[in-house]
Amino acid sequence: MQFSKSTGYALHALIHLARAERGQNVGIKELSALLGVSESYLSKIMSKLRQDGVLKAVTGVNGGYELARSADQITFLDIVEIIEGRQQLYDCFNMDEERHQLFFEADPAGAEAERFSVQSKGCLVKKVMDGAEKQMNDYLRRHTIQSVLDSASFDCGHEETNKK
Repeated sequence: MQFSKSTGYALHALIHLARAERGQNVGIKELSALLGVSESYLSKIMSKLRQDGVLKAVTGVNGGYELARSADQITFLDIVEIIEGRQQLYDCFNMDEERHQLFFEADPAGAEAERFSVQSKGCLVKKVMDGAEKQMNDYLRRHTIQSVLDSASFDCGHEETNKK
């Protein structure tokens, strides 16, 4: 699985915005130059984040973006779901075809002991994939924009970061 470049740009933009002083918005030109991406492409990403309540857009000559909530309340999972979408990563294929019967657990009711049932406990492969997705989501949920900044400040020997 690979996340899109849009997700990476969104996360980097949010980290930059979190580092800005409270109440100081950052313009799209500055962000696009820092990230090395076109203004129009980044604007589409920022628009999604604004629509989901992660960012506030400030209009006018000195306009730009700022975080709509504190950096410790914005998880990596939030951003992945906004940019990539909120759907399951894996879906078992051909569940209705008999030839794929070994992908499913046996029907415990015993109506057809030798037969496998899609209506039973489900796809064996999907169970593993769902478990992996849950672990990844839990990991992404534990990491916030602020936790990344805190980690970077600690690694650089700084004692305090600018918390929004």
